[in-house]
Amino acid sequence: MSKNQEAVEERRDTEALLAVLDAADEMPSAVQLRARSYELLSLVPGSTVVDVGCGGGRAVAELAERGVHAVGVDPGPWMLAAAQRRWPEAEFREAGAEDLPFTDKSVRGYRADKLFHLLKEPGRAVAEARRVLCPGGRIVLVGQDWDAIMIDSDDAALTRTIVHARADLLATPRAGRQYRSLLLTGGFDDVTVEVHTSVFTDPAMLPLLARLAEPACADGAVDRDRADAWLAEQRRRAEAGRFLVAIPFFVAAGSA
Repeated sequence: MSKNQEAVEERRDTEALLAVLDAADEMPSAVQLRARSYELLSLVPGSTVVDVGCGGGRAVAELAERGVHAVGVDPGPWMLAAAQRRWPEAEFREAGAEDLPFTDKSVRGYRADKLFHLLKEPGRAVAEARRVLCPGGRIVLVGQDWDAIMIDSDDAALTRTIVHARADLLATPRAGRQYRSLLLTGGFDDVTVEVHTSVFTDPAMLPLLARLAEPACADGAVDRDRADAWLAEQRRRAEAGRFLVAIPFFVAAGSA
């Protein structure tokens, strides 16, 4: 594949991911979860708060509305470009979680949402967060446990296979349940953990299931016919008002 083709594919994948994220972010449970993460940051007006793995930038804009200097960080240029188009007044920087563009102890708040499952060494990201946070600064991690996604289906065994196969393709699929240990090992104090389960019944979330099934199929865990039949069943459920996906989100917080 040429570099131009790779760029086109990356842009398409970014747009598809943003569509799924947008549908999820607009759900009442997601709005409440973001609000809870901002509350746990103990925001200080005028201070700098970094949203790492900022994606489409929604949280950066919402944090800025709360009176802080919010900076979105993401390693993906296509994602950052989309975020900047959506929120032209916001500040975004291209960087990875393991190498943040901030000096030591210069940040008052650190937030990462649906990020750590993508990191091969999440401990390095926690150490980097500790570096940039000032004394008393707050860290908040939010994310799902990919092994614990619950989907109503006629074929429970196949559903488990798809969920676990997709999880196994991620760098750290069970990062959510590891947040507490990661923060304690990283030297953070007053560490707390909450679990909020988001329930999705809107057909707008159907693309999420395709993002589970397609990689599992491509990896050989499920054959094409079974994956197609599973997705077809979920579409029928959506049409009949019987669609349901439940995802537990871990929310961990601590102080530097």
